[in-house]
Amino acid sequence: MSLTSQNKSEILTKYQRSGADTGSPEVQIALLSARIEQLTGHFQTNKKDFHSRRGLLQMVSQRRKLLAYLKRTNNQRYSKLIEELNIRG
Repeated sequence: MSLTSQNKSEILTKYQRSGADTGSPEVQIALLSARIEQLTGHFQTNKKDFHSRRGLLQMVSQRRKLLAYLKRTNNQRYSKLIEELNIRG
């Protein structure tokens, strides 16, 4: 149900700023987006899984906060990330 380590490492290499970067907003947003997509697919077959739905809402909220922070601090990286992840549009 969770992301595999291979998927996580692919996301890390694509969005990290430097070699050891795992905590930048871009990386966190990309990981949350992948997890959100995965859970959205899970809800297609498990419509009554309300406990996981709560976790999904928390992830969406966390991603929204990180996106707001990125937009406030560096609008150019924000726009690029939104376009790459195909969020909002």
